[in-house]
Amino acid sequence: MEPTTIAGKPVVSIKRKTVINMKSGFAHKLLCDGPTFSMGDSCVFSCSFCYVENQAQKDVAIQQVLTPLGKPLGEVVIRRENALAIMREQLTQGGRPRFADATDNRVIYASPLVDVAGNMDLVRETIDACHIILSLTNWHIRLLSKSSLLTKVAEALAEHRDRMIYGFSTGTLSDEMTKVFECGTALASKRVKALHQLQDAGFRTFGMICPSLPQRDYDGFAGQQAEALRVDQCEHVWAEVLNERGESLARTVKGLADGGFDFEANALAAVGIDQERWEAYARATFEAHAQNIPDGKLRFLQYVTKSTVGWWADRKSQGAVLLGQAAETSI
Repeated sequence: MEPTTIAGKPVVSIKRKTVINMKSGFAHKLLCDGPTFSMGDSCVFSCSFCYVENQAQKDVAIQQVLTPLGKPLGEVVIRRENALAIMREQLTQGGRPRFADATDNRVIYASPLVDVAGNMDLVRETIDACHIILSLTNWHIRLLSKSSLLTKVAEALAEHRDRMIYGFSTGTLSDEMTKVFECGTALASKRVKALHQLQDAGFRTFGMICPSLPQRDYDGFAGQQAEALRVDQCEHVWAEVLNERGESLARTVKGLADGGFDFEANALAAVGIDQERWEAYARATFEAHAQNIPDGKLRFLQYVTKSTVGWWADRKSQGAVLLGQAAETSI
């Protein structure tokens, strides 16, 4: 029986035809080779910078679920009905695996929408989903979480460690800052400890320094992140400044201000109203990471414009990953 609430949020179910998105835009971010999977549409955590709510405004099915509750997406946990059965159907045809080619070693990523290890119920669901993928395909699976419970997934799937890649989001290393804009998640220190636990046990890992805020000392910030993540033991390290969509920036500024982080709140508000300052913030963040992360490992995600695409295109060899419509001009 599914819980009626998680983290104080009501839990509702939604009918979806698919769980796996075979042609996700996350391939452009190099997090996968196209496929992603999501077992739900709204997360147990409440991150101020989350962009999912902005996307959901145009989703009729989600709005039909939310309207009777009278709550915004961030205050509800939405899970997909019969998600595991739907996943199995997507990966089989006539009872046989659709993707049985031994050379098909694509990476599938989870999750674009919800955390894969938000609590033990979701941990068990993620383990079951991974077992289905591992048994029916030869794909590798990349899992990203803000929860130290991700180690439970790794332990349960230890026999498949060659095909599993684990990462934790660490946009900040401050536990106090985590509390104000990543509500309900594991503290940053616990995520770093969990990452080290996986690395020490020989699991494949990656870093995700995202989203990072404007800094007093960019090089110092990047150096601390590189040391904390043990980047030499990560296959790759993704990094990104705040992905501004909808009310994400305003919510983050308010959370920081309410939590007493006045410098960070003011700095983020300042770059949010000035495109040149925003670009300077992104470039300073990138350059600091490029100096602290070994060659070939950095994957810095940046949405570019016609006026900035040239600068970023010149730095692809250093790890810049260009996103957005203007990025196509650099190909």
